[in-house]
Amino acid sequence: MGVPVIHKDRMTAQMDGDFVVFLIGMRINKPLMLHKLMPVFAAMPKMLRELYTKPELGLLHHEMWFSRTIILVQYWRSIEQLMHYAKNKDAAHLPAWHAFNKAVGTDGTVGIWHETYKAGPGSYENLYANMPAFGLGKAGNLVQAKGPFKSAADRMSAQ
Repeated sequence: MGVPVIHKDRMTAQMDGDFVVFLIGMRINKPLMLHKLMPVFAAMPKMLRELYTKPELGLLHHEMWFSRTIILVQYWRSIEQLMHYAKNKDAAHLPAWHAFNKAVGTDGTVGIWHETYKAGPGSYENLYANMPAFGLGKAGNLVQAKGPFKSAADRMSAQ
């Protein structure tokens, strides 16, 4: 993996059709309970490897941040693909979900959360300046934020 290209121009990401933004994460409530934290922490990389090796499952891209609360922003092609993956008995998610409920359940050791947003033309806008391709800019197509994409209002109405 090389050095990312910094786009010095103002850029905006465009998506073809509808897509889904899925925020998911975990919060470490009891840091000394490593035996319960590690399986939860290790589950996501396995799922991401699976999703990237099988693009037909619908994941377009993700970004991740680490702190006491770990946050992943995922971009999916459709809500149907996201829901199918969540329920698929042959995929990595469902066994990890069952293991979490068995090992942690509601004991307070590790918090987990997610939020799902369906987006489509005219319902989102974005801007990147002095940035490498990032977030929706990696999931979609980056174009210069000029002309019909110059302002936030222009970007919203140009879709």
